[in-house]
Amino acid sequence: MIGLSPVRSIVVPNPLNPNPSTSHLIIEGARQNNLKNISLRIPHDRVTAITGLSGSGKSSLAFDTLFAEGQWRYVESLSTYARMFLDKVARPDVDRIQNVRPAIAIEQKNQVRTARSTVGTTTEIADLLRLLFAKIGKPTCPDCRREARAFQPDSVADDLLLRFPGARAMVLFPIAAPSPKQAPLFVQSLLTRGFTRLKTAGDILDLHETTPAALHGHSILYVVLDRLVIGGDHRSRLVEAVETAFREGDGSCSVDVIGQGLQKYSTSFLCQQCGRTFEPLRPVLFSFNHPLGACPDCKGFGNVLRYDPELVIPDHDKSLAQGAIEPWSKPSADWWQKRMLLAMKRQGVNITAPFRLLPKETQHSLWKGSKSFEGIDEFFEYLESKRYKLHVRVMLSRYRTPFDCPGCHGSRLKPGARFVKIAGKDIHDVTEWTIETLGSWLDSLTLPPFERTIAADILRQLNAKLGFLLRVGLSYLTLTRQTKTLSGGEAQRVSLANQLGARLVGALYVLDEPTIGLHARDTDLLAGILKELSAAGNTVVVVEHDRRMIESADHIVEMGPRSGEQGGQIICAAPTAIFRQDPHAITARYLRGEDSIPLPASRRSGSGNFLVIAGATEHNLKDLLVRLPLGMLICITGVSGSGKSTLVEDTLYRALARAFRVESLPMGRFTAIKGIEHLQGVRLIDQQPIGRTPRSNPITYLKAFDDIRKLFASERQSIRQGFTAGHFSFNATGGRCERCEGSGVEKLEMYFFEDIYAPCETCDGKRFKPEVLAIRYRGKTISDVLAMTVDDALTFFSGAPKLQERLHVLSSIGLGYLRLGQSATTLSGGEAQRLKVAAELKDASAKNILYIMDEPTTGLHFDDVKKLLTVLHKLVNAGNTLVVVEHNLDVIKSADWVIDLGPEGGAAGGQIIAEGRPEQIAKVAASHTGRFLAQILSLP
Repeated sequence: MIGLSPVRSIVVPNPLNPNPSTSHLIIEGARQNNLKNISLRIPHDRVTAITGLSGSGKSSLAFDTLFAEGQWRYVESLSTYARMFLDKVARPDVDRIQNVRPAIAIEQKNQVRTARSTVGTTTEIADLLRLLFAKIGKPTCPDCRREARAFQPDSVADDLLLRFPGARAMVLFPIAAPSPKQAPLFVQSLLTRGFTRLKTAGDILDLHETTPAALHGHSILYVVLDRLVIGGDHRSRLVEAVETAFREGDGSCSVDVIGQGLQKYSTSFLCQQCGRTFEPLRPVLFSFNHPLGACPDCKGFGNVLRYDPELVIPDHDKSLAQGAIEPWSKPSADWWQKRMLLAMKRQGVNITAPFRLLPKETQHSLWKGSKSFEGIDEFFEYLESKRYKLHVRVMLSRYRTPFDCPGCHGSRLKPGARFVKIAGKDIHDVTEWTIETLGSWLDSLTLPPFERTIAADILRQLNAKLGFLLRVGLSYLTLTRQTKTLSGGEAQRVSLANQLGARLVGALYVLDEPTIGLHARDTDLLAGILKELSAAGNTVVVVEHDRRMIESADHIVEMGPRSGEQGGQIICAAPTAIFRQDPHAITARYLRGEDSIPLPASRRSGSGNFLVIAGATEHNLKDLLVRLPLGMLICITGVSGSGKSTLVEDTLYRALARAFRVESLPMGRFTAIKGIEHLQGVRLIDQQPIGRTPRSNPITYLKAFDDIRKLFASERQSIRQGFTAGHFSFNATGGRCERCEGSGVEKLEMYFFEDIYAPCETCDGKRFKPEVLAIRYRGKTISDVLAMTVDDALTFFSGAPKLQERLHVLSSIGLGYLRLGQSATTLSGGEAQRLKVAAELKDASAKNILYIMDEPTTGLHFDDVKKLLTVLHKLVNAGNTLVVVEHNLDVIKSADWVIDLGPEGGAAGGQIIAEGRPEQIAKVAASHTGRFLAQILSLP
């Protein structure tokens, strides 16, 4: 038990700025959220780690106080229009903050939701590549495989002098032949403009002597501008003639070299062999977010939604009579089913045979229909005409899957953009590579001196940005990877790489667990980058739980002593060496080894059954055969980009989700999966938010708010006024505040930074009408209850066993500090994931379920990880299987079985390096995970 201790804040002089009044960021009287009127000095130009138990006030100090104050001061410098909203936005509750620098927050939340944002667009690398291809790209004819060229008068002269020196030639420009009626006027027009000769297929015609009949039978005629000998003496005359030809011929010029044939030139890109023209090279041509560059079929998304046969007929072992055609098994489609069965019987088809045994012709006719019945295609066409109805749109969405666009084959670009190549590669080829591969290609790129000069600045910026991404451990990402698919840690490190590229000085960086998703091997590299940021003259504040990152900091602040209302105090704030010796800081005890997470007394042997997936080849997976022993806690480990998420989420989960009819997302490639019969279901417990708006909160997510509303509705005053449980719901009309519709806040759309939610002016953020707030249960209003922490509510609702049981689950997984009505938009990814775990734990009847979790230790202190492991073991002991993608060594050492992927990330990964008990993994020399695991297990 940690007792309250006096605040220990030790200030060490900054050698770069010995004046303590300016060398430190000074906070006095901070009371934001659960902070207890704390005062603190944070050294500038240093890395400060803020640690402590979950909910102890770390984010309240770092983000809600430091960053919020920096953001406030920035907004004060904006226009009057921007500042008019400031009175509605609450400032941090703090007496004084001195020496605060311009603040930049790099959070672990991935706020991107659009499919148009990619790693390339987010990092601006895509912009630089578009510029590079527009500057030095070479259009290549897809038919002739020859490079197309665009000419100017000087380059035409240079080409002719190089290829045909001393040859006689005529400079011409093409013109469309006139109709017989227009021929006289055509000839007169040319004579008026000073042109006197025409060239046909084999003759030279003098326009003064030519009759209109001589122009018949030709589609293209050539006007003769000049006849000369190609040579250096006549270069200026040649350039002048070609310039006139381009002007009069709308960018086209022809030179008839005697004995060598007609040479065609164009100011547009033109294939010299087949005459095919290409679009002018502009950066927007290579942008899938611009109409000039986007594929017209998919509008730049790279895929189109189509009806998926695997969703329409999911079980090929079912017969037509048993409802093999899934949408026709619904009562609303009974007419279509009966018509089809009647027609099949008349055709002599066995409607009781499994669908897979039906002849191909019969299967085809089910889709296309016949004279006697309407097929599946016609069924969906009919429903498409009813799309204005919501339930029809919902139904249609169940049977559609995104497929690669047939027009662009997933490249998102129109064909013209892919005809442009550098060193034989088009822009889609380049963006499909990993960042590491792209960097190597740019380094090995050989360009002519002129092109090298043009591209020098672009290549310098590209190499710099790629270098920053490599340094933050993202070498395995591709530029086409959608930003919305990045984990919170990956999105944060992309933002960090962008900030490294900005090279700011004198800024305050506030980071939220940048080590999320990072293997222990790469943590030291990230710590070095933060050191560089501080050495450049920036103040770096990191909310962190990773042991190596904390130890690498210059200064450590521990918040505590507990979570929620029992937190918000500074236990110790001191330089790292002094902090490690502090007797009160729980983090210091873990760093010294006095406290630790113990090894399990024994490891489970499992149920004896296996889930086997064979031939997994999605992304970088190398034809894997994976055997998952059921009834165990299984950890999937490996360096970042080694294929963990591809194997577990894209392949394993999506295959099982489709088998259990949970989801129908495209699956990763594999050849077979066996052992599904041993499972009753699959659950993916990820870090996606539990809701997108402030209306969603923990108590409603756990379905526990119903019990609270019933308690309030049962009060005598509620009964007298006719209030039901519905009056105490902020999601229904009746008792809620109608101005904010029960959310307690109003959304202010801001154009200069992300939208702001301000307290509702009518209910002052309390969500309900005054008459509802007058009802009290044990002295508390419904708004007071929503403001309680989970731990406080456990005591308050001691007389409601069912409600207490659900709240206890939250407390047991380290979420006792959350407020019951806390907005879902304020929850971190780790908190959202643990809420989902709590929702599963309240269903004690669930057995033989395969649970999949991605880094559940996100946001957890060493002491909280110990609690989480207890909960995870409880899930497995209930008869379930738990597959965890994890980097935390304390979790890995507590697993029953470990599968380590690698050896590296990207193309160098995707292999199983080791599998077995943690002790077995630790002995595999080729395993990066094994090397660090051996240290924590104290193995030789």
